[in-house]
Amino acid sequence: MPATETTPTAAGTTTDAPLRLAVIVGSVREGRRGPAVADWFRTTAESYDGLELDVIDLADVPLPLVMPDWGGTPSEEAVAALADVTPRITAADAFVVVTAEYNHSFPAALKNFIDWHYEQWRAKPVGFVSYGGLGGGLRAVEQLRLVFAELHAVTVRDSVSLHWPWSGLAEDGTPLDAAVCEGAAKGMIGQLDWWGRVLREARATRPYEG
Repeated sequence: MPATETTPTAAGTTTDAPLRLAVIVGSVREGRRGPAVADWFRTTAESYDGLELDVIDLADVPLPLVMPDWGGTPSEEAVAALADVTPRITAADAFVVVTAEYNHSFPAALKNFIDWHYEQWRAKPVGFVSYGGLGGGLRAVEQLRLVFAELHAVTVRDSVSLHWPWSGLAEDGTPLDAAVCEGAAKGMIGQLDWWGRVLREARATRPYEG
């Protein structure tokens, strides 16, 4: 029977099931604005029907820098750090990475977290909310697009960038130009929703083997 909007594509999954969107806070620096930016994005995304949001703050995921060799066994420290967060990445249908821009690139803790996972990113869409100075974190985003392409993820075209001081952050972490930034966020969410649902169904009916 042809798939319809209510036809199961995998156990417990339908094409109209809520899209599980993991929001990753990439900066762990003291005094960071990442959690405030993530809270603003979460509030904006909650107005969009059909999403289940899960905010993952990397400050709460103390992953070591030392990784095991291929086929090796992670340290007890790594196993403990991954025990909670890896299932959440696995369960996600799509991702939004909230990133600062440090020295024209993205935070080291974010790259470390990405590298501790592999299959969890494959054939899933990724969007970006960035913040920084005049560039609004866009240089960090462009580099992250290359990283996620290597991991067989799909980055959506549109992103949200908060540029100091024009559409940057107020003291409470909300964008100064709220209307423009909310419009950008909803546009990106629409793209994530489309790609997330299409790829979820595709993974269920024809597992990705790229």
